[in-house]
Amino acid sequence: MRPLATDARNALAWQAQSLLLAYPDDQFEHRLTLALKVAPTQPKTVGGPLVRFAEHVARTQPQELAADYVATFDHRRRCCLFLTYYAHGDTRKRGMALLRLKQTYAEAGWRVTDDELPDHLAVVLEFAAAEPTLGHRLLNDHRAGLELLRLALRDSASPWASVLESVSATLPGLRGDEREAVMRLAAQGPPEEQVGLGPYAPPQFLPDPVVGGPR
Repeated sequence: MRPLATDARNALAWQAQSLLLAYPDDQFEHRLTLALKVAPTQPKTVGGPLVRFAEHVARTQPQELAADYVATFDHRRRCCLFLTYYAHGDTRKRGMALLRLKQTYAEAGWRVTDDELPDHLAVVLEFAAAEPTLGHRLLNDHRAGLELLRLALRDSASPWASVLESVSATLPGLRGDEREAVMRLAAQGPPEEQVGLGPYAPPQFLPDPVVGGPR
């Protein structure tokens, strides 16, 4: 069992990471300020990447940052913030995984709004900040997908790779089976049975859509 102090520290980190993975709208500067207050309370492996991300934001125009977010997570589809896709793809199993996530949230007295999916990484991190023990388990359950996302962001030189590096640093080191799961996902991709969840398919397994498509 992890000490309560570790849970509390991780909760702060997960809240900060959640704020930084949301779309950089007019409130993003305020969210960044909150995240920077958290960074010094963390180990260097967790807080340092948050500071690096903040340094990038400081030298980037807001419009450019927003456009980069859309290009990274919406249009090019080289990365996917919807965690259940990595394990289940566009199969019926993903629908069940989403339902289980909602049930987990509900049992903890926590409800997602109708306009967001429960497996969006920012949502999972926000839940983890409120319920560290359950959140730690959920993040570990999706560790292979998280690592694949981190690598995809790193390979594309995305500033959000720093945020994923910070997330990974809050979790235990990868075990052999988790490394194998990451390698398998990278090589094969998730199952391909289509059930109408295509908009959330991660880009590394799909061709690029036309730039300028809907958000």
